[in-house]
Amino acid sequence: MAACALRRGLLSTVSKYNKKHTHRVLGLIDGYEAFRPRVQCRACGLPGAVQPKRFMSSRPEGKILETVGMFEAVKQHGKYETGQLFLHSVFGYRGIVLFPWHARLYDRDITPPMTESKPEPPGAHGSKEVKGKTHTYYQVLIDTRDCPHISQRSQTEAVTFLANHDDSRALYAIPGLDYVSHEDILPYNSAEQIPIQHELFERFLMHNPAKTPPFTSRDTLKAWQEKNHPWLELSDVHRETTENIRVTVIPFYMGMREAQNSHVYWWRYCIRLENMGSEVVQLRERHWRIFSLSGTLETVRGRGVVGREPVLSKEQPAFQYSSHVSLQAPSGHMWGTFRIERTDGSHFDVRIPPFSLESNKEDKAPPAGYTF
Repeated sequence: MAACALRRGLLSTVSKYNKKHTHRVLGLIDGYEAFRPRVQCRACGLPGAVQPKRFMSSRPEGKILETVGMFEAVKQHGKYETGQLFLHSVFGYRGIVLFPWHARLYDRDITPPMTESKPEPPGAHGSKEVKGKTHTYYQVLIDTRDCPHISQRSQTEAVTFLANHDDSRALYAIPGLDYVSHEDILPYNSAEQIPIQHELFERFLMHNPAKTPPFTSRDTLKAWQEKNHPWLELSDVHRETTENIRVTVIPFYMGMREAQNSHVYWWRYCIRLENMGSEVVQLRERHWRIFSLSGTLETVRGRGVVGREPVLSKEQPAFQYSSHVSLQAPSGHMWGTFRIERTDGSHFDVRIPPFSLESNKEDKAPPAGYTF
């Protein structure tokens, strides 16, 4: 029931598992020749097991595919453990699970009952309330060999912190750290003792063949998680779909700084746009509304996001980025729209689900870095 995971450093796109059969084979794009199996799975007769041999692309670049491991069954129930190797089902990178987060997912595509709902912020589009449900995310390390291949689709330095010194706007990032939803995990196993290349891999994890998965956390990982918990914690996730474009937002409180005799509160927010349809579209503009508890309402308009105007297609359906916002109040709300262009030149607006900016964590100093 397992398929051999063939890849050349990065699989730019991964076919999602069928819920009944967890061995669908990866597809390769982004300049690499597609590879399909010629062997059927003996368990159910579906295409599954692929021959674990090297495969040379016919492209002029001479890209090489290499075996990195064997797929495991996707977990429909329960969670993945620390040390679980995986491929990201959307962005295709290799990674390893550090620890889980239990978030509240507010999905505006689901019509909720009247209880346990999240109210709309003042002035936000729509009037319906949204029920939150528990959803599992994972703190993961990204294999640094894959970072160059995904940098145009997903930021690899998106987890940022406030620097612990006088410059209230200074930030630092931990490269190759990400948050991954449970359904984006395609688990696999490997016989390698160091299957993921990342500067924190051997500091955080150790090989233990007696365990499943065979990697366990070191004391340094547990200490780092405890120390940075307030600034890493993922608590709320917001999702909404407009005309087959799904927008997911995850806000994070970063801390408070004093500037010019006033308090400035900082948040980062991670946004993923995903094209759930077959039509090719391109993000052209953003329009934000930012409400502060102090009573101010700010409007922000601009071209693209983080200097880019990403194209969302069936082959490369998703784009993910992070940005920051600061308020001179301990809480607020954000919402808005993305202007999307079709291939015929017409436009439509995609709603960004409203989300809260809360600072209800301890106002102790954010970490100065990941030291051990």
